[in-house]
Amino acid sequence: MNANTDILSLRLHAALAALRAGKPVIVADDHDRENEADLILAADALTVPEMARLIRDCSGIVCLCLTPEHAARLALPPMVADNGSRYGTAFTVSIEAAEGVSTGVSAADRVTTIRAAIAPGARPDDLARPGHVYPLIARAGGVRERRGHTESAVELARLAGFSPAGVLCELMNPDGSMMRGAELDAYAVQHQLPQLTVAELVQWLAREQP
Repeated sequence: MNANTDILSLRLHAALAALRAGKPVIVADDHDRENEADLILAADALTVPEMARLIRDCSGIVCLCLTPEHAARLALPPMVADNGSRYGTAFTVSIEAAEGVSTGVSAADRVTTIRAAIAPGARPDDLARPGHVYPLIARAGGVRERRGHTESAVELARLAGFSPAGVLCELMNPDGSMMRGAELDAYAVQHQLPQLTVAELVQWLAREQP
């Protein structure tokens, strides 16, 4: 094992440790793709304060990343019949918890919705449609099939020992622009959050779980 692979393992395990502690990981995709960074959390460990962080520091479009099997169990249809998204982002109809929420917009309400969706034995009628949480369906092959934030969220939650469901939102600057480069590094240092790239996750999986 050389120094580069040592660094890769350190970064990956720092990300998993953060997820296990209920903290987010900053995950950036390829520069020639969206070139954006998301805050990603394991859905099982999501808290109201961390949801508030997603709403405050990110775009506010909070997404719940699910496996195809989980989405099918909840009977979540695609948001559109013909997906014209540049990168094939698989949005379903938006959701709200059927019970236990008010308007569905608050951090607490969105956490309630996510908990309803990922609960063991969750059923379609546990959710109302539309709502203020946006499910995304990961590809069955994970990041090996599609190098997206959706697949990364599901893979990281699984690797951290949780059920394969993640929560993500795109990091933004206070002026509304997407957070990249030095601004991203400064945010990570300020909030003591680990950073990882989708490419690093793909590389680690190829080496450790071929």
